Amino acid sequence: MKSQKIENTVSIVIVNFNAGLGILDCVSSIIETRYPFEIIVVDNASQDDSVERLTAAFGGLKQLHIVQNDANLGFAKGCNIGARKATSEYILFLNPDCVIYPETIPALLEVLQRHPDAGMVGGMLLNPDGTEQAGGRRAMPTPWKVLVRLIGLFHLKNRCPEIFSDYLLNQDEPKDQEIEVEATSGACMMMSRKAMEAAGCFDEGYFLHVEDLDCCMRMQRNGFKVFFVPKAKVTHQKGACGNDRPVFVELHKHRGMIRFYDLYYAHQYPILFMVLLSGAIWAHFMVVAPLKLLKQKTQPNR
Repeated sequence: MKSQKIENTVSIVIVNFNAGLGILDCVSSIIETRYPFEIIVVDNASQDDSVERLTAAFGGLKQLHIVQNDANLGFAKGCNIGARKATSEYILFLNPDCVIYPETIPALLEVLQRHPDAGMVGGMLLNPDGTEQAGGRRAMPTPWKVLVRLIGLFHLKNRCPEIFSDYLLNQDEPKDQEIEVEATSGACMMMSRKAMEAAGCFDEGYFLHVEDLDCCMRMQRNGFKVFFVPKAKVTHQKGACGNDRPVFVELHKHRGMIRFYDLYYAHQYPILFMVLLSGAIWAHFMVVAPLKLLKQKTQPNR
């Protein structure tokens, strides 16, 4: 695939909030692909110097556009702002704590163009040590699957996979070629503009987290498929943008899950089950949030 074709076809949208040096690594990795992609950084009123550093390092590049919001509008709204500014047929939404490689975007684009019924593709998310990260390939986390994971019954999936299967698929051996999945991660997801406009992504009712699951659900409900592309590798420094506000992040993550289930599953399950699920989600928050806060307090300043 020639450079000219790729550069005119893909816009990259990055929503930034206090990403620090991570945003520099992210944009630098895009530039190092040698494809002059359109890069749109939507800054949600960062309180660090990430925008100043970004401007100092790459402000002279015509391909880079920085949109500065007056307040933190949330990830979903930031993505929509970037998508409206993008000029290309395909849009890659990329977290500022991600680093891509020369083959990442061509691999995503090739799969999206080869499957006419595909609306979204996601890459293989890697931890800094090279191991696969959870989230890049998932089954849809239905209320039952989440309850199974929250109370630990997913350990029984080998004995009875029909009942206790997990929604995280990163423990399965990855295929060499793309596979259809129910959900991928918002850390690195490419969509066609046509599919995005038809599905109405992103739902701005989510502030942070879960909007990617919602978007995958919308894609499939509008007749589009979602694919996981193992050749499209991305190193993801997970949670780098929320390290200074762990409780805030966990609150919106758990609140987002409640919203997601109310929108898509409340009519499919008994009320008592949904009440139990909500209680389990908030109980999980009450356990996880203090642990995250303690971890933040005990980590050395970076």
